[in-house]
Amino acid sequence: MDSGTGLLAAAAAMRRLRPDADLVLSSDPDGMPWGPRTPDDVTAHALAVARSAAAHRPDALIVACNTASVHALPALRAELEPHVPVIGTVPAIKPAAAGGGPVAIWATPATTGSPYQRELIERFGQGVEVTGVPCPGLADAVQTADEAAIDAAIAAAAQHTPRDVRSVVLGCTHYELVAERIRAALQQPAAPALVLYGSAEAVAAQALRRIGAEPAPAAAPTGALSVILSGRPAGLPAEALTFAEGRLLAQSRTDIAPGTPDEGAPAADGVAAAARR
Repeated sequence: MDSGTGLLAAAAAMRRLRPDADLVLSSDPDGMPWGPRTPDDVTAHALAVARSAAAHRPDALIVACNTASVHALPALRAELEPHVPVIGTVPAIKPAAAGGGPVAIWATPATTGSPYQRELIERFGQGVEVTGVPCPGLADAVQTADEAAIDAAIAAAAQHTPRDVRSVVLGCTHYELVAERIRAALQQPAAPALVLYGSAEAVAAQALRRIGAEPAPAAAPTGALSVILSGRPAGLPAEALTFAEGRLLAQSRTDIAPGTPDEGAPAADGVAAAARR
């Protein structure tokens, strides 16, 4: 689940790990962006999106949204666990800092100035130079697949990123969909290859661990896909197909009627983003 198309990165990571998993993608295009909302409002929207996914009886729920993970994770876990493990998304500051600095964290303006991010830097920065870089408009541009706006937002954020950074934490799940464009904007000639740290692969792997399932990337690609947009059954939005992750997911079967989970058919190992039992 996510406010918008940022969930594509985690869902695609799960699809690569488990091609046989049935995936349910639940987002809130009517209510996004969540970043400017109050914590209580974010929680209310996140609960609504999670409940739509929960109707499909998932084995796990990936909260593929940094904002929801900051504000709504306790409420989501209180409602769904222990029956449905809830896996949140945390910016990959710890592994980035462990690789040495300097490090930049690209995030929404609200997250960049938040006590949450400051706490993560203090906890995991390990003495490495860390620069928070606000990226106004980038998540919205990715959501609408506005190529010109994406380029402009990346260029603006790149101007505020120290030229000597060796690694960049992608602190919003939407940013992972344009990771290579971010790399191209930041890579300095003759400098070591820039390392980008996202969260999608880690949260997908953690979801499998939480339900006791193993990765099976060679499994038959039998997993189905259901899409829920602000509570309504839907197909993948056209904007999603702009990104490689969306095109990968579009190859999935779509014969599970959205909003009508098949009670009789068990999912492969019951994996999720959410993934059905």
